[in-house]
Amino acid sequence: MNLKRTVSILAASTALVAIQAPAWAQSPDEAPANQSAQTPQSEIVITGTRTQGRSRLDSASPIDVLSGISLRRQGTTELGAALAAIAPSIDFPRPSAVDGTDAIRPATLRGLSPDATLVLINGVRGHTAALLNTNGSIGRGSAAVDLNTIPTVALETVEVLRDGASAQYGSDAIAGVINLRLRQARSGGGASVTYGIYDTDIDTARGSRSVTGERAITASAWQGMGFGEDGYLTLSGEYVNRDPTNRADFDPRVTPSRVTGRFGDPAVEQYSLWANAGSSIGDNWKLYGWFGYQHRESESAAFPRLASAATAVSGIYPDGFLPLINTRSKDLNSALGLKGDLGGWNVDVNVSYGRNRIDFSTLNSANYSYGNASQTDFYDGALIYDQLVGGVDVSRKFDVFQSLNVAFGVEARREGFEIKAGEPSSYNYADNPAAGAAPGAQGFLGFAPLNAVDRHRGNQSIYLDLEAQVTDKLLVGLAGRGEHYSDFGSTGTGKLSLRYDFSPAFAIRGTASTGFRAPSLQQQYFTSVSSVVQNGIPILTGTYPSTSDVAVALGGKELQPEKSTNLSAGFVVRSGGFDLTVDGYRIHIRDQLGLSENIQASFSPQVAQLLAPFNVSAARFFINGLASTAKGIDAVAHYRLHAGEHTFDLTLAGNVNDVKVTKVPTSTSVLDPAPTLFARSRILTIEEGTPSEKVAGTVDWSHGALGATLRATYYGDVLQPGTTASADYRTGSHTITDLELRYQPAKGAQLAIGASNLFDVYPREVPAALNTTGVVGFPYYSPFGFNGRYLYVRAGLNW
Repeated sequence: MNLKRTVSILAASTALVAIQAPAWAQSPDEAPANQSAQTPQSEIVITGTRTQGRSRLDSASPIDVLSGISLRRQGTTELGAALAAIAPSIDFPRPSAVDGTDAIRPATLRGLSPDATLVLINGVRGHTAALLNTNGSIGRGSAAVDLNTIPTVALETVEVLRDGASAQYGSDAIAGVINLRLRQARSGGGASVTYGIYDTDIDTARGSRSVTGERAITASAWQGMGFGEDGYLTLSGEYVNRDPTNRADFDPRVTPSRVTGRFGDPAVEQYSLWANAGSSIGDNWKLYGWFGYQHRESESAAFPRLASAATAVSGIYPDGFLPLINTRSKDLNSALGLKGDLGGWNVDVNVSYGRNRIDFSTLNSANYSYGNASQTDFYDGALIYDQLVGGVDVSRKFDVFQSLNVAFGVEARREGFEIKAGEPSSYNYADNPAAGAAPGAQGFLGFAPLNAVDRHRGNQSIYLDLEAQVTDKLLVGLAGRGEHYSDFGSTGTGKLSLRYDFSPAFAIRGTASTGFRAPSLQQQYFTSVSSVVQNGIPILTGTYPSTSDVAVALGGKELQPEKSTNLSAGFVVRSGGFDLTVDGYRIHIRDQLGLSENIQASFSPQVAQLLAPFNVSAARFFINGLASTAKGIDAVAHYRLHAGEHTFDLTLAGNVNDVKVTKVPTSTSVLDPAPTLFARSRILTIEEGTPSEKVAGTVDWSHGALGATLRATYYGDVLQPGTTASADYRTGSHTITDLELRYQPAKGAQLAIGASNLFDVYPREVPAALNTTGVVGFPYYSPFGFNGRYLYVRAGLNW
């Protein structure tokens, strides 16, 4: 293992990462045989600026442009994981044993909460997942966009704006913006099948074993079709069938010791269909739109129930059982727009609708209160979120100074969130329950009728965005936005951007802005309350809305938006085929939202008295009051070298990030002091749950139809905190190396073979003393997961 680690570190020191690519969607899917997947310096961006024709190196804010080609030249077909592999400011942890978050995993930008990053599709606001992350994972308490609902085959490029942009785009853009740009092709097409397996040696605290298998199959295809003078319709589809992985440790509770749990990636079967279309209508107007649908069924595992704990259902499970959590996510994205020229002004009018429904079931389980008469499969209910957005954007360039771009617009949004109850046996007691039996399905308790909600809100906003090229050297940008929400009221944000080019080879740039993030409907209204009967009286415990009677009795209030102050400064260097950007940043967030710990009636007579009228023994809810500051530096160096018929694309990219929690609430409006509202584990997760250093590098080589990509990514140490310092454990610092070899002509048959995590690197194992069940083999805070080496082959055909 030491030799492998040494080789990995050396590889990271010498490799350079390829993270840029062509932006125009009219280009073919894959690069021509003699062209790599990297970017020309003149690449045009649409994120972070409303001035047409600005390149990523000419912008006042740092922007990464990641090609669909580089996303697809990997072993993974998950967009979140693919982005994290090539963008050092993005992390995509792969948690396990955290219920719905196993299946719908959130990504983070600059170490901040997943919901602090705004996700756009073709420049239009995307919708979040219905899921609220309530368990002990990175992003606890957040409801974020599920990036994996958009397959990489449907994408031309991804633009990552690493800067606060609430004044330009509205809520959520505190850490930055990820803009997913769909393919826009009138011709061409392709299809591919990727088959992969894990070939890994697993060394956990209590033993070692090897795995060869756990297969994954992905089949994808796309087709561009043209009609009329400039009309296009691009269709994309993907099918994924993935076995579960298991990296659990040996269980010391059984003799002989063996693996009883299932800890790793869930089993997944999903299909995705996307269409992106547009056409001119008349001389000056264009109609455009897209439609995407994904159906994903996932199956993860809860902790095993040994025979000694399952005596109430020994007739069904004499040897115990492993409950399985099944999620069925149905995700819809759609938009329709019209843009053109009106009196010299560029006008864009669009309407978009998105919806996510997640149905939960618990399989291979039991309701102990029914004893051996219990059913084994349960429908647990559903979470639903939908979003309707309408906007008008207007812009025009004036001959003021050297140029002045004026942009303004309005937007209206309607959101809805709903919880639907499951079948009674998923949450209730039997009429004559077995003594001491817990209610509901083991592994995942169903949503009861008292948890059901159906809530909506509206939002209206207006913005003004000015960008002036004052001289040939000085660029100045000003943006302001006002928002009104039907639930918490109004807020405003602003942004100042400056850039000065001393020469074509060197420029400095900086921004100052304020931002905000509205509390999500999921944070405001998610309810998960269970009931335990004591002496014939139902005693309740769980998560309550902050404005519920129970939460208000404890000091809960209406949630207010998080607010931020963002500062950034950096420079750009470019010469020939070389470019370098370095940007420092400071992001201070106040009034930050957090999900409290359970406030127990046993804490004090006062708390018991407040909860007694509701028959509640413990309650938790969201509150404002946290504050944190993130400081760091992003650096990206890129060089393209042509050596005869050989082309090398080299880039070295890194992020150094430090997050500190500067304020923690210690009281509510009626409890002062209150019980611990935010445990040390929650605070340490914010501060040290993502790597403070990440460096990514790739050498991308091409020669005719032949090509290769070598990528190495270094991840700094991550802490997975426990309830006390003695229960903490760390992932350690590691380098993950990926290699792909391919034969890829512009047209015809194509073939690639590769290895992700070539040297079979794992985070540190969970110490045996902290793993009494043996289920959690490795830290699920690990930023690169804990599955080991993955080998794959990809065969395809382009036409």
